[in-house]
Amino acid sequence: MNYPLLNLFWTMLWLFLWILWLFLLFKVITDIFLSHDMGGWGKAGWTIFVILLPYLGVLVYLIARGKSMGNRDRARAMKAEGDFQDYIRKAAGTENRDAGARHVDELARLADLKNSGAISDDEYRAAKSKLLA
Repeated sequence: MNYPLLNLFWTMLWLFLWILWLFLLFKVITDIFLSHDMGGWGKAGWTIFVILLPYLGVLVYLIARGKSMGNRDRARAMKAEGDFQDYIRKAAGTENRDAGARHVDELARLADLKNSGAISDDEYRAAKSKLLA
């Protein structure tokens, strides 16, 4: 086997760059189709440009729409995070708690403060009567 180490390095580098290029190409194509600020003809034009002249098309797309591409990614991530947090709140049962459950939690917190000595008995009674009124 006669394949020098430097040739192996160059082959691995080109393979890595080719895979990186494929990821970038698919990212751009995905962004084209997920973009809500572009009409059908615009999406068709960008897709044809990116497919027929891939290197130039992706480069021009990144120059022309790269900043908004990042903003759209950030907005999608924030929406996904918000949806996930809403799901957790709903699953935990803290989304639509009634006033009684909140009063119970507040009374427990007041009792903990009294037991730890952070508030006096008089302050505890005043806060409790205010909460229950």
